[in-house]
Amino acid sequence: MANLTAADVKKLRELTGAGMMDCKKALDEAEGDVDKAVEILRVKGQKGVAKRESRTAENGAVVALLADDNSSGVLVELKCETDFVAKGDKFQAAAGAIAEHIAKASPADIGALLASEIEPGKTVQAYVDEANASLGEKIVLDRFAQYTGTYVASYLHRTSPDLPPQVGVLVELDKADAEVAKDVAQHIAAFAPRFLSRDEIPADVVESERRVAEATAREEGKPEAALPKIVEGRVNGFFKENALLDQPFAKDNKKTVRKVLEGAGVSLTAFARFRVGA
Repeated sequence: MANLTAADVKKLRELTGAGMMDCKKALDEAEGDVDKAVEILRVKGQKGVAKRESRTAENGAVVALLADDNSSGVLVELKCETDFVAKGDKFQAAAGAIAEHIAKASPADIGALLASEIEPGKTVQAYVDEANASLGEKIVLDRFAQYTGTYVASYLHRTSPDLPPQVGVLVELDKADAEVAKDVAQHIAAFAPRFLSRDEIPADVVESERRVAEATAREEGKPEAALPKIVEGRVNGFFKENALLDQPFAKDNKKTVRKVLEGAGVSLTAFARFRVGA
């Protein structure tokens, strides 16, 4: 039996949302390996089990900024602790200022962004630290997206009318098509794909899904001869849930997103989707 601590069980609960005893049993079975424990919980049919990062801030806003000719665009998430701060003018102004800075500076990554100067002698990190002090809450800036291409578009969604947008999407197409860009961006906002295509899904992720699918089928008592077909079916289901181009299109589920893009004669080259705190 693994030498488990309360902290180990707590970590698994935060990752999966499963019950305390279920987490303890899974960790015992996995000999303390958290990744294996997650798989065990999934195989045993725990509802809502999925690895997810613990959240330090659950409120905030997603801001988008596009060039006038749609040749470039920025999407940035700024997080805070309460919705009271999120809907305040100062917080939203800070988010907008950061988006404008990204559009001008084009930082390579979050580290470069935080180290860059948003004002003479003041880095973005210092700017965020000042917001922490002035707003009285922890303010977190840890992700953004920036695209420069033939046609960039965005979509922002409010989950509550009194809050700033909580979901934001940025898409890049190989040619201008405002209607398709809007439709696909709204689809992405609603269906939350993790990858553009199945080819982009890392091999270890696919192998993990295949392993879970086989173990789950065995747990369910499926016949040995039927396992290959069952596993492939479930892995294909995973592709349809997580690869954008394989997903049934929101406005016409008889077509995939790939077919909609092909019908319009455009290609989607990149996308980003942020949901505050997720």
